[in-house]
Amino acid sequence: MKWFLILWAGPVALLGAWYGLSYYDMSFGFFMLTRQTHDLVFQIYGNILGIPPEDLPPLVARAIALDSLIVLTILVFRRRKSIIAWWQARQVSRASVVSNESLSSAP
Repeated sequence: MKWFLILWAGPVALLGAWYGLSYYDMSFGFFMLTRQTHDLVFQIYGNILGIPPEDLPPLVARAIALDSLIVLTILVFRRRKSIIAWWQARQVSRASVVSNESLSSAP
């Protein structure tokens, strides 16, 4: 599961870092981080897919959001027993705190 999360988060972080740095033209001397490259990459992908380049960033963001939701669903499903145990312990703890407060406030 650790490798699954690493192999998911690595490309997402790399893409996000590249997009943010190239969008704001913080190139640090690297051509791949310039705004010119940013626009060229989206123009090429737009031409390949047959859609306007300005439509691509929202599509990529939605794809990342959907992938993240799927990954988190898998993670929660795999850890459901410990999450249920934590939730039940939390409810018992909350109920005992409420009952102790009601006993101490009784006249």
